[in-house]
Amino acid sequence: MPFSRRNFLRTAGGAYAAAASTPLLKALSSADAASQTNENGCNPIVIGVGLCDPQVRVYDNHVYLYATHDADPNSKGFVMNGWWVWHSEDLVHWEQVSTLKPEQTYWGKPTTECWATDAMRRNGKYYFYFSRGPEEIGVVQGDTPRGPWHDPLHKPLIAKGSCPTEARDPGILQEEDGTSYIVFGVWDYYIARLNEDMVSLAETPRKIVLDRKMGPYGPGKTDDKPFLHKRKGIYYLSWGCYYAMSRNVYGPYVYKDSIIKPDRVAPIFRDRLIHQNDPAEQQSRQFDALTLDRHASFFELYGQSYFICNDQAWPGTQTFFRDSVISYLHYRDNGEIETVDLTRIGVGQYDAHQPMLSAANYFATENTSVAQCPEGGYEVRGISGKSSLAYPNIRNLAPGATISMRASCTDPQGATVEVYSDASSPELLLSLHVPSTGSPTSYRTASSRLKHSTTVSGLRLRFKTTTTEALRLQWLKLV
Repeated sequence: MPFSRRNFLRTAGGAYAAAASTPLLKALSSADAASQTNENGCNPIVIGVGLCDPQVRVYDNHVYLYATHDADPNSKGFVMNGWWVWHSEDLVHWEQVSTLKPEQTYWGKPTTECWATDAMRRNGKYYFYFSRGPEEIGVVQGDTPRGPWHDPLHKPLIAKGSCPTEARDPGILQEEDGTSYIVFGVWDYYIARLNEDMVSLAETPRKIVLDRKMGPYGPGKTDDKPFLHKRKGIYYLSWGCYYAMSRNVYGPYVYKDSIIKPDRVAPIFRDRLIHQNDPAEQQSRQFDALTLDRHASFFELYGQSYFICNDQAWPGTQTFFRDSVISYLHYRDNGEIETVDLTRIGVGQYDAHQPMLSAANYFATENTSVAQCPEGGYEVRGISGKSSLAYPNIRNLAPGATISMRASCTDPQGATVEVYSDASSPELLLSLHVPSTGSPTSYRTASSRLKHSTTVSGLRLRFKTTTTEALRLQWLKLV
């Protein structure tokens, strides 16, 4: 039996020595424990249905998640009977909108090996790429992101044996001019440009050069499910939560790191991954349980970046019945990807009981940017009179709460932060004056009470300044 993640998982668990949580995660742990009974709109994004291998695409601010489906919570092997499409507008509420069955493809009959997927839009059509187990990659086409789908080729797009890697786990990258690429494989990855029809290859697949291999199995091995995304001229090749960078889509790629680390993962998503294994098995096939099987994708929505991946730590999940979890994603000033915070609260919603709310973890923004903060973490920069920030779905925000903001201000007259409710008819809740701090790297904390006595579900921030890039906002506290 060839050594691969799926074969390995059939015979081994995992061991990882969990490091101490950061102070922020320690403070969040009690909130995590208190909210575990709320199964709506938290991590995992949908609980207990086997929604896994999430590939997210955003079309006109609508989020579509193309996924596999672990069908049996008690299975001792992978049982995956079809491919799912889910939809969300806020990353909190999710709805399954369609299923692609293998009978609807060139395969023409049932299979339990409906493996990983991806999708892309081009020229008004939608293309759904899928793996038939480790054997081959197919594609179907539709007029909407959810189908209905038809098979334009009546055969695989990438057939078994066509490359010196398994023909599975497709990932699609599309440039701004529409040029699209498919990346696929396990251990070694292959890439090919797609023709404009998106259902044929414009070139022979070529092997991606990676300077150093690293993954959940340690040095010398990567993993499955490659994915490509691009930001500010840099191409990011990822396999689960590990990634490498290049200035050329074909590479060579320089390995960087894993973006999942134990000290940034809430206990509910970490501790259960510490398994007890046969000592001989551990010694011969050691692996990082925390980063194993993190089939993942990266995406943007309303100016925010996200990372979404598999989870098998939540109670009720197991190796062959997985959930999906999502995190905010930030890039360091040198282009590298910051370690993500994997928390119970997830994204698109907030808890006023948190010790602080990172300003950079907004749901939506206009005319701002995010960069590393000299005081640590990340901050929102470039704030002017044309900027806005939105933080919807705030739990436990008491009437008349005090809002504190940590900011720097270079406007000699100071700046005003106007805080509105996020209702359909927004109401001004307070105006907070931030005096000039004289320097963009000099910060102060300003506070004010909400001018409202009723419950507010979310906040929108607008700004009044006399200069451009007048304000930098580091964090908010809601008490």
